[in-house]
Amino acid sequence: MSAKQHSLDVPKGQAAVILPLSTNSKAQSSANTKNPAPRSKLFQRLFLLLSALCYAYFGYGLVYGRTHITHPSASDASTGVLATHGQQALKLKLGPLLPSEHSDVCPQPKTVHPSKHRELAEELDRLYADEAYKLKAYNALSGAVQIPTESYDDLGPVGEDPRWDTFAEFHEYLERTFPRVFETLKVTKVNTYGIVLHWQGSDEAALPVVMAAHQDVVPVEPATADDWIHPPYSGFFDGEWLWGRGSCDDKSDLVAGLQAIDALLERGFQPKRTFVWAYGFDEEASGVQGAGHLAPYLEETYGRDGVALILDEGGGAWGTQYGGDVIFAVPSLSEKGYLDVKIEVTTKGGHSSVPPKHTAVGLLSSMIVAIESEPHEAALVRGGGAYNSSQCAATYAPEYPERLRQLARDAVDSDSALEELRDALMDEFPRFEAVLRTTQAVDLVQGGVKVNALPEKVTAVVNHRIAEHSSVTELKEHFASVVVPVAARFNLSVNAFGKNVSAGNGKGGHVVLSDAFGTGLEPSPVTPMGTDDPYQILAGTIKATIASAKGYNASGVVVALLLQLGNTDTRYYWNLTRNIVRYKHLRDVDRYNGAHTVNEAVRARGWIESIRFFTKFILNCDEY
Repeated sequence: MSAKQHSLDVPKGQAAVILPLSTNSKAQSSANTKNPAPRSKLFQRLFLLLSALCYAYFGYGLVYGRTHITHPSASDASTGVLATHGQQALKLKLGPLLPSEHSDVCPQPKTVHPSKHRELAEELDRLYADEAYKLKAYNALSGAVQIPTESYDDLGPVGEDPRWDTFAEFHEYLERTFPRVFETLKVTKVNTYGIVLHWQGSDEAALPVVMAAHQDVVPVEPATADDWIHPPYSGFFDGEWLWGRGSCDDKSDLVAGLQAIDALLERGFQPKRTFVWAYGFDEEASGVQGAGHLAPYLEETYGRDGVALILDEGGGAWGTQYGGDVIFAVPSLSEKGYLDVKIEVTTKGGHSSVPPKHTAVGLLSSMIVAIESEPHEAALVRGGGAYNSSQCAATYAPEYPERLRQLARDAVDSDSALEELRDALMDEFPRFEAVLRTTQAVDLVQGGVKVNALPEKVTAVVNHRIAEHSSVTELKEHFASVVVPVAARFNLSVNAFGKNVSAGNGKGGHVVLSDAFGTGLEPSPVTPMGTDDPYQILAGTIKATIASAKGYNASGVVVALLLQLGNTDTRYYWNLTRNIVRYKHLRDVDRYNGAHTVNEAVRARGWIESIRFFTKFILNCDEY
């Protein structure tokens, strides 16, 4: 399929995520890349000099390299991008984009520090650097990790399945650990274990900002318990790492957010804008009981499109993942779709001593082989997360492969180069295989009850993460097109997603294709990132938090976008706002072994940066 056949729908009136380069800009960019060092140093010296002059005369600086802008005036800060009821969002007044010569292919946000709340932000930075405070915060996260709030795919309704009861203990722990938060903010329980914290602002016209996290964790496989360096629910802190299930996903964000709220309350902070925290409790099991109930409650409370911005966990991290000393932070503005397809094969039973040529298990196996032999087509889509990520890396990463850099430059207006870039990305970075196509994984197979009895009904479930250029309908059509010829070969009739589509006569049996759990989900809408959009506040806060961190010595911070491969609780929140960002403020090297596996752990001092980030984000949002 040609690259130009794929495009993403962009909301009316919204600028595309990646703007095409003009011919002159492209030529200039190419020239810069051939000999970047002299001009880069010259520009850096000029901007540093100009920044110093501006600071001396006007009291503020410009962003460049290791420098960052300070705070806009109070009058400037009063105009911003978080809309109020009946108002159009206003532009930020935070100075020029930098570097301006790259803004078309990888537009960068301005660095955003609190202005009105500057003294409070600096006071809290000092608090978070205090060793006694850190130990208290570590203990809070450790205690949360010690409660095994596991969620399972087969959990029954709340109130009927006793496995939910552990969340009552978790709630008691949170209320005991953060009494000021739970006594001051309005607390609403939804479907028993969903938590909503409302911090009412003084300006009722300002749309609220919602921050989400989830209380549950994936279960620990009992057979792997001995493989952990420290027990999975010990919450053990060894002086560097804090160990246990949930330490990264997602109790780290939940507790960091509560730490930030508590510190602000302790200092008497009263927000102008309303802030809301929504904590689901079965995100790891599709979120039906948790966010599935929280979403209608929030919509009833604040209205459709009644929220300025939603921030939830994300798979991205920040670090120098492309080499060199440029830090890349990668929030997600969209996520892939989802569908579990169940294949059910029914045939005649009988005694195993007189088997047919192919049992139901063999027939199902033939279909599985065919499915895995027909992967979905990969596509790199202009305006999509993968395209943006590749453009940002090509523009700013000093050690990015030169061939990819040139292809990315050419792909702006060349379809053939776009296809070459697609293939080159998958060759160079195997992870792009999952990013650029709809993935399929046969995860569940079931059939047979006795070794001497022919199985009459066997099933398999194939998990799909739907690419941003595809859809649930396209996936179903592809799946049926692969299965039907196999079924016809063995005289099996086929019902595909409620329609009889078989070419077989049915004498050999019957095949049913269906949405296994009724959880099919289209790829998410893409969050707008124009200069007037709330994304700019979040991205600017990311840059400010990283650049002001203790020990920061990078040559710059780039905010690039990442396509979220897995789904978060935000799948239920699309009616609340089009501004949804998925991001976890942790360095890539501050996660010991990732999530959903043995030895999950977070580097404690790195996690403190999450508290700083949430604090600055709250203060920044309150000013706009």
